[in-house]
Amino acid sequence: MDTFRASFIVLLVLLATHCIEVKAQTCRPSGNIRGIKPPPGQCNQENDSDCCVQGKLYTTYTCSPSVSSITKATLTLNSFQKGGDGGGPSECDNHYHSDDTPVVALSTGWYSGGGRCHNNIVVSANGRSVQAMVVDECDSTMGCDEDHDYQPPCPNNIVDASKAVWKALGVPEDSWGELDITWSDA
Repeated sequence: MDTFRASFIVLLVLLATHCIEVKAQTCRPSGNIRGIKPPPGQCNQENDSDCCVQGKLYTTYTCSPSVSSITKATLTLNSFQKGGDGGGPSECDNHYHSDDTPVVALSTGWYSGGGRCHNNIVVSANGRSVQAMVVDECDSTMGCDEDHDYQPPCPNNIVDASKAVWKALGVPEDSWGELDITWSDA
């Protein structure tokens, strides 16, 4: 009976430890940003980008969900070209990139302080997959300012992709905007 009790206690400790680890990996909001109204002519709404709303609270994150071989995310559309809704040049190389090149920006946690810069990821949806290079951060910590084209902070689960990624996934143009996907490091 003592062996059974000892085994049971060890099992309880292991389960409790696992639950604590899983809970610790949860990505919780890190704060809020209050929206300001963009100056006239600012906030490029190409690709149906949102502009900050005066006084609205936007949630910020310093983390993203854990990355696995099939990480769930939301694919959004972004122009990385000069003058596009992506704002300034890409964080990884301070350059603009053609909409015809499969490139992405990742939410802050997945961007990992630039740790994924110029690495390829595999984006899967619609029964297809495409490799795309990480060139930028979709900032989940800041927004509603000139540096972020007066757009709100990114949610923590975004893969912001060029038109080339959407085309490679075979998504009809009239459906471009947001799409549930999975992604992994290539």
